[in-house]
Amino acid sequence: MTGEQRPEWANPEEPDKFSTVIRKGKEQETGEVTFQKNVRFQKRGSTEPSLDELYEGVLKGDRSLLARAITLVESNAEQHFQKAQALLQKLLVHSSKSIRIGITGVPGAGKSTFIEAFGTYLCELGLRVAVLAIDPSSKISGGSILGDKTRMETLARNPKAFIRPSPTAGKLGGVHRKTREAMLICEAAGFDVILIETVGVGQSEVIIRDMVDFFMLLVLTGAGDELQGMKKGIMELADCLIVHKADGTNKQNAEKTRKEYNRILHFLQPATKGWGTKAYTCSSLTHEGIADIWKVIQTFETTVKSSGVFDERRKFQSREWLYSMITDTLHYHFFHHPGVKNLLPKYENEVITGDVTVATAVEKLYETFINSNQ
Repeated sequence: MTGEQRPEWANPEEPDKFSTVIRKGKEQETGEVTFQKNVRFQKRGSTEPSLDELYEGVLKGDRSLLARAITLVESNAEQHFQKAQALLQKLLVHSSKSIRIGITGVPGAGKSTFIEAFGTYLCELGLRVAVLAIDPSSKISGGSILGDKTRMETLARNPKAFIRPSPTAGKLGGVHRKTREAMLICEAAGFDVILIETVGVGQSEVIIRDMVDFFMLLVLTGAGDELQGMKKGIMELADCLIVHKADGTNKQNAEKTRKEYNRILHFLQPATKGWGTKAYTCSSLTHEGIADIWKVIQTFETTVKSSGVFDERRKFQSREWLYSMITDTLHYHFFHHPGVKNLLPKYENEVITGDVTVATAVEKLYETFINSNQ
């Protein structure tokens, strides 16, 4: 190599394209450089907004503070629980003004695609739309992809829309246990329509029925026997069935499937008193049928509010929420009880080896939990 640290094959006409050239640095003009010894690097802590800042930010529709408020109520940290409940208490009077719509369907039915097309249409009407998308959590790692914003690029960029993906955290039916709280916060932020997209696991989606006003089921054509492919239980929960992807060569099959579903729905008990569940066709690609579905939801809202069914359902949902929270609280305190934590491995091994029955182990653990709390 030469004195300039270049090999013989280096092109002399393009010296800047060779990475081994050593150039003299510029000397510091301030004199000697001093170094502090034994100084540890500390990450700058993020400033957590106060309760009043979150409250005012949510009411103003600040997207950043809205997201942080939902993060607060989703947190499992004990130090966040009281603050989250205080925030929800203040926001409670500003909620219950939107229409809550649950959307479910088998994997591959196009739920995210439909929500993007439907949500964009509502935004064009001047409505504000919040999407609470539930993503499945891995039982192995506990993680979730949370990729719904990626699948809803157009809607995610719309200033009138807000998309919040949340993990299932192992909750039955793919509904995160904090979904209700997130829904109330979005209502307080002034959103007119709340769309809750579930994982889509079949009959266990009964949980979503207990927190929404209108329950929508997306189905497909060409998936075998339509009447057997979708269980009767989930069909009885739906206020509306949508035969999705009714476009192109599949349009004729979708119309045939719609008629088949309407025939079977005629013999099922309706999910909502005074409302007849029907099937409709829709295409998120061509947007055909999107406007009709919104008209169906508006008619549903007018019908159930005039009959009083709407208020009855909201009261029933509040009661179910109460019992659900009681169950979650008991579950938390039971497994975090010191006596139970100490005895649980012992009884677990005895149950596995067959020395003790499951019922006996549960009774002993329950006695430990109750006696120490008296």
